[in-house]
Amino acid sequence: MSMTRAMGRFQIAGRRFRTAGCLALVLTALVAVAHAENGWRTDYAEALAVAEETGRPVLTVFTGSDWCQHCRTLERNVLETDTFREWAEGRVVLLMIDLPQAGISLEERKARSKVCVRYGIRSFPSTVLVAPDGTKITSQAGYQGQSASTYVATLDGHLPARGLAVTGESPVHSTLDSAVQTSRGSNRPVLVMVSRRGNAAATSRVASLMQDPEFESLARENFVVAQVPASEGQERSSEDEAIEELLGGVELSADEVEIVVTDDGHTPLFAEPVAGEPRQVVSGLRRFLATRQASRTTRR
Repeated sequence: MSMTRAMGRFQIAGRRFRTAGCLALVLTALVAVAHAENGWRTDYAEALAVAEETGRPVLTVFTGSDWCQHCRTLERNVLETDTFREWAEGRVVLLMIDLPQAGISLEERKARSKVCVRYGIRSFPSTVLVAPDGTKITSQAGYQGQSASTYVATLDGHLPARGLAVTGESPVHSTLDSAVQTSRGSNRPVLVMVSRRGNAAATSRVASLMQDPEFESLARENFVVAQVPASEGQERSSEDEAIEELLGGVELSADEVEIVVTDDGHTPLFAEPVAGEPRQVVSGLRRFLATRQASRTTRR
């Protein structure tokens, strides 16, 4: 073969390679858009932040969108069905960790691979249910062809009891100001749960409290609930100052959670640390409500 012909074939092969690479990039981008439109997050830290705010666990699916056939079957048979979507709504935060052969940057590949390593992922697809503090609740490797209803029933058995953070009737506010505004229209005091931002132990403690049936019922019927972080750093907003005022200027320790009840967002009416079982918090709140009711009756 002449050098000219050899070079010609090499150029044609190069063009084909570039075309295939471009196609892979396009397909990967389209898959990412489709996942986003269906409520799937792709950033691990972002998903945990949402889980921390809502108290919902993170359902993490590890997949290879452009090479894993079983992954595509799982998506088609389960994840893209109305049965799964209706189940996931209000129960879990959805996270898709996709490791395609092409179409993502080296930096992104390393970040996603770290999540795989953290949860011991060795095969695709794999599903891991993650608590708001990042600990693994349960995991499942592979896909054995289960129907969507069977698949979600298995996951549902591992979910914590559906608590205050996931009920539509009484959402948990993420800011003190929004909770106070809601309180003014409902004639209920604000119950504020304050903890250090991003602390796993405190997050787990708050999630356990919100998922306790007795606390959930008491809070839903009698309070407007907010979960807010304690202020940190030199630059503080007016809300940070209000929270500090509610805490009486006391700085919370790393894993501490404080419950404060207020009418106006500035004056504490009741305060108690979340240190033991939820029933202790419930008992304290019941005493507060009884005293409050007795005081109002006396004034009449």
